Amino acid sequence: VQLQACGGGLVQARDSLRLSCAASGRSFSSYAMAWFRQAPGKEREFVAAISSSGDNKAYADSVKGRFTISRDNAKNTVYLQMNSLKPEDTAVYYCAADRGWWSTRYRQGSSYDYWGEGTLVTVSS
Repeated sequence: VQLQACGGGLVQARDSLRLSCAASGRSFSSYAMAWFRQAPGKEREFVAAISSSGDNKAYADSVKGRFTISRDNAKNTVYLQMNSLKPEDTAVYYCAADRGWWSTRYRQGSSYDYWGEGTLVTVSS
């Protein structure tokens, strides 16, 4: 499985941005998906996760109420809608795929089998 994230860019605080992650292969609909991010000088952190069907979703406390994860299995794509962006959201955002439908360890990067190259989001104040 190859993952390709896109949609990053430079925005101002309180703006919105939507990230997309397109997956290759025929098994996308059976994979749980997630977004992680890594800010300069910081460790990678969990942002949001979604089960293979889309029925289960989870968010980091720092983005809850502002970010929404969704997926379109017909298009092999997962999205991250980011609203009310803050300068502290500045980071490289990565999408990841778990071959299982959902994991209780969704916050842990080690739960994921495939990673895409990141897309940079920069939020200016």
